[in-house]
Amino acid sequence: MSRSSVHPQGAQGSTPYATALTQHAERDTVSLMVPGHGATPDGLAHELATFIGPQALALDIPPLIPGIDAGADSPLVEATRLAADAWGARRTWFLANGASQANRMAALAIAGLGAGDTIIAQRSAHSSFTDGVLLGDLLPHFVFPSIDTDRGINHGVTPAALESALQDAVAVGAELGAVYVISPSYFGAVADVAGLAAVAHAHGVPLVVDGAWGSHFGFHPALPESPTRLGADLTVSSTHKLGGSLTQSAMLHLSDGPFADALEPMVERAYMMTQTTSASALLLGSLDVARHALVHGSAQIGETITTVESFRERLRADGRLPIISDGFDAYPDIVDADPLRVSIDVTATGLSGHAVRDRLSAEHGIFLEISTASAIVAFIGPGKHPDLHRFGDALLELLDAATPADPPLTFPELPRAGRMVTRPRLAYFGRHEIVPAAEAAGRVSADSLAAYPPGIPNVVPGEEITAATVTFLQTVAASPIGYVRGALDPAVASFRVLAD
Repeated sequence: MSRSSVHPQGAQGSTPYATALTQHAERDTVSLMVPGHGATPDGLAHELATFIGPQALALDIPPLIPGIDAGADSPLVEATRLAADAWGARRTWFLANGASQANRMAALAIAGLGAGDTIIAQRSAHSSFTDGVLLGDLLPHFVFPSIDTDRGINHGVTPAALESALQDAVAVGAELGAVYVISPSYFGAVADVAGLAAVAHAHGVPLVVDGAWGSHFGFHPALPESPTRLGADLTVSSTHKLGGSLTQSAMLHLSDGPFADALEPMVERAYMMTQTTSASALLLGSLDVARHALVHGSAQIGETITTVESFRERLRADGRLPIISDGFDAYPDIVDADPLRVSIDVTATGLSGHAVRDRLSAEHGIFLEISTASAIVAFIGPGKHPDLHRFGDALLELLDAATPADPPLTFPELPRAGRMVTRPRLAYFGRHEIVPAAEAAGRVSADSLAAYPPGIPNVVPGEEITAATVTFLQTVAASPIGYVRGALDPAVASFRVLAD
């Protein structure tokens, strides 16, 4: 398993944008502009000040203020330059609409290149990337990730699988535009980004990596490396997830690779189309501060990694709650793992992962990120030290009170995707009708539907709905822990299809 080397801190000693905001907030000013709270706790704003604090109001200023974000060399521009240096990028965009915006930007940029409209995409792509495919009128050709069928989770793809998918697409006359993969997975599985980049580049197309869950990568030797330093041309970074910025803030990194010159103006155009014109200074400022903290926080990150590994050792010593990442070596697509995520098989409790998650929050005040039929995952922020002893005690308490488990839930085999009949954009925006499930097979879907577990889209707009897919979706929907994202109703009794 490869590990990153921490980059030199260089000129990373300042927070230009956050500092400019703070200095503005400390000035004696009269605000006769938006937002309506006027940056003070006076009058009606006292309730908001009680809710979020007067400092947050003072920092919440609109865009285009001289000395803060106006001009080509503003503190905001300098903050994005420092972020690009920190993550090893040629250029970085600060986003106020989350990593979902970054995914849409990436898809639109690819469409703008004009090299080809076919994108080889990991089938478990986030729905926001599907949005970008629809907006950019791209044609997806899918490559499936490996799936842990016992636990209902998906991981990544190998360079060999990507090579095969690219060859298949070329064989049917596809004009390649880009490759889109995910690393790390929700469970912290890291793909061979360098190998995937080599395959994509050999076919003359850029590699987009949805690295939403790995914004902290590259800031400590025990963490995996940032995709920007491994050959990814565009890297989606949901910085708020594990990078320490405020919720909804994110970044998109453009690497200085073979496609940078062509991609940069297209990404900039996509940014202008998708970024709000009233971006929150609090969100953007938090990105500047989070970057600074990560660059200078290697020692604290190391302490967190040590603490989290001690918690894993406690569970390993008990022996009843397997650490799922300990078995990642069984999957050829996984070359590394995020040490700040603890994935636990909770079958021994006699409860589903969802029930364990619910009980931990209701009875112990412990909130977890993910649960599946048989597993839970805890995320620990870099440099943070939550009470993992309390978490371990609560898990062992559930184990000690365990009763014989119900027979494990079983699901039908994941069905093969139906053939792509119509371009996704045409299907999504075309005239449609709603039909009963019994009449859906053979029709063209206008929606994207994904059964959880394992969260792989089973049908996307433009694909033919098969009888096997209908059965699979309804079976998962009827299970105690399953649901179908995008379905018109909980039982998947009806489908939205293109009108004949």
